[in-house]
Amino acid sequence: MKAAQFRRFGNPDVLEIAELPDPHPGPGQVRIAVRAAGVNASDWKKRQGLMDQELPQTLGHEASGVVDELGEGVSDVAVGDRVFGLSGEGAAQAESAVLDYYVLIPPSLDFAAAAALPSALETAARALDQLGVEAGSTLLINGASGNIGSTAVQLAVARGARVIGTAGPANQEYVRSLGAEPVTYGEGMAEQVRALAPGGADLALDVAGNGVLPELIGLARAPANVVTIADFAGAQEHNVRFSRGDTGRALYVLNEIGPLIEAGRFTPPAVRTFLLTDIAKAHHVGEEGHGRGKLVLLVE
Repeated sequence: MKAAQFRRFGNPDVLEIAELPDPHPGPGQVRIAVRAAGVNASDWKKRQGLMDQELPQTLGHEASGVVDELGEGVSDVAVGDRVFGLSGEGAAQAESAVLDYYVLIPPSLDFAAAAALPSALETAARALDQLGVEAGSTLLINGASGNIGSTAVQLAVARGARVIGTAGPANQEYVRSLGAEPVTYGEGMAEQVRALAPGGADLALDVAGNGVLPELIGLARAPANVVTIADFAGAQEHNVRFSRGDTGRALYVLNEIGPLIEAGRFTPPAVRTFLLTDIAKAHHVGEEGHGRGKLVLLVE
């Protein structure tokens, strides 16, 4: 099969499409003919040598496609089913991929939209769980317009929380459309939040990692009421929890998202698609960080 990989660390030009052996599922796993695979910041961090150090490396932890082989004991899906999910092998940007956790694609979604969901859903739901977001909570989300931020907004609203979300001027109405009350980030952010919620927020989630943890702590009244997924150094400095998957993953959310989507209570992020063979271009776009939309590779 063809798969994305790199054999040395560096800029996007080190990425290549290689011929690798076909994978096969183990017990409880399925193999899919990949139709689309998500691209995340972790991909270019790996490519730059900032994470794993082994070489060569394949890429991709989320994908959608059609089941073409079942592992031992799998009875909840059949060959030919459309599914999306997560691969622990980190090799989902390929013609074939083994998924460790998978669910049926909601009827209204295409493959690209489905591939954009798993990582953002799991990350957002995990952070909300760690904060204890529930009905009646007032939650401040710093960075509400991005892929994970917009996902967190909608999941929190679905739980019955009141959400205030920071975003740039161009994204204020988008954040409002998701069910949050928008404020602009930067100078005056705290005053804007207090104008909406004079007592501050009950809880705060930092998705942007732009150095505002002290302000979030002040608005939420204690470091214990703040979680960040983007500012590891700041979390250590200010005694704030840094959310990571090695303390447990919120995989249940993949099962729950279909009914929310079909009921019109969750809108997947916009996607920007590239062919698998154009993976280097996708990395360039992702690292530049311009524009809204989840990066997705299409496999033809």
